[in-house]
Amino acid sequence: MKPFANLCVLILVSFILLVPDFVQSQFSIDAQLRPRFEIRDGYQRMIPDTVSPSIVISQRTRLSFSYENKYLKLRITPQDVRVWGDESLVTATGVFGDPASLDLFEGYLQLRLGRWGLLSAGRQQLIYDSERLLSARNWNQTGISYDAVVAKFSEKGWNLHLGGSWNTLGEAYFNDWYPTNRMKSLAFLWFNKKFGQYIQFSLLHVAAGVTHSDTTNLLYWRQSTGLWGDFRWRGLKAWFDCFYQYGRNPQGIKIGAYLADVNTSYTIGFFTPGLGFSYLSGNSQTGSAMTRDHYFNVLYGNRHGFFGNIDYFRTAADTKQGGLADYFVFLKFAVCKGLIISNTSHYFELAQLNPSTPSTRDLGFENDLIVKYSFLSWGTLESGYCFIIPTPGLESIQGVTDPRFPQFFYLQLTVTPTLFTHTFSASDAN
Repeated sequence: MKPFANLCVLILVSFILLVPDFVQSQFSIDAQLRPRFEIRDGYQRMIPDTVSPSIVISQRTRLSFSYENKYLKLRITPQDVRVWGDESLVTATGVFGDPASLDLFEGYLQLRLGRWGLLSAGRQQLIYDSERLLSARNWNQTGISYDAVVAKFSEKGWNLHLGGSWNTLGEAYFNDWYPTNRMKSLAFLWFNKKFGQYIQFSLLHVAAGVTHSDTTNLLYWRQSTGLWGDFRWRGLKAWFDCFYQYGRNPQGIKIGAYLADVNTSYTIGFFTPGLGFSYLSGNSQTGSAMTRDHYFNVLYGNRHGFFGNIDYFRTAADTKQGGLADYFVFLKFAVCKGLIISNTSHYFELAQLNPSTPSTRDLGFENDLIVKYSFLSWGTLESGYCFIIPTPGLESIQGVTDPRFPQFFYLQLTVTPTLFTHTFSASDAN
């Protein structure tokens, strides 16, 4: 590690010496406030007919401080995420704060490395292509960011990103243990090329290291390699991704799994019809009988953007490791400037049967109706109503008999104003 540390010091000193005394720069303060009202009457999981639905109001509050010039970018974003009334010392709502809800969403620097390169380090978002493996998970009020170092290179339409992280619960001096449900280490490579105005392709490889147990240092690596492609021409839009996953799971069992998505649409005037298919491979054997793990783990990928907005299929347990096939059609209607109504219908099946799943693949039909109105460049009001008609197989997987009709409604307001911006010019330096 010592040669690497010396190299980092050399790069930093060189940067300080080579940067001129004054560089034109900009400082800005941006805010984001996102309250969301939800009626959860079977959201994420069916509920028995004997219980009542819940009504929840949550809120995200972010304040971003950004400084940027030709050589350096700094961004710091503290955030507070809370459910209205969740204060830890409640005598009256809103009186006592809840310090556990305060967090640092972003805190990173980005340095320019010569003509073609950038180096970012710190807590930052990693968003790539369809967000299948690395995403912001923006539906979740907390979102997701990564403590990582990323080197970025770009030249004539070619883009290359190399990144990695190493996670520790604290400043350990020995036995650097880590929870098995989180990645101890992450390394990735993203290679992207645009071909003219209409086509682009990406290669993404992600290596995720997970400890064998909460009290061991042994790491097992889950490797994911795949392609993403995007094609746009006039009203036609189509994209796909396909990934193969290999390596070993936390139990040391070899992995052989795959994932694929296809999405196509065509805009005709104010209407955009489309259809697609998503497939997540699953296991035919579970427990001690499993000799090879065929369930595809989507790592830190976007959950809410795939497999329906009622969010029934987020983890391996949600299908008893049977994987999932999703056939869907959608229609978007641009009613007027800023107002879009969209409806997506899904039909779900298990990708694979195993001793833990029902004897049939059918899981059910879901419909998601979304209305989105952008009333200003910094303001959006969005509402959605989702329901699912489950099969007896889905009821069996969730272990619920005689459930209420599963439905979900939300109303969300998002405002993202720029509160302050200032450009430092040469006259400011005199």
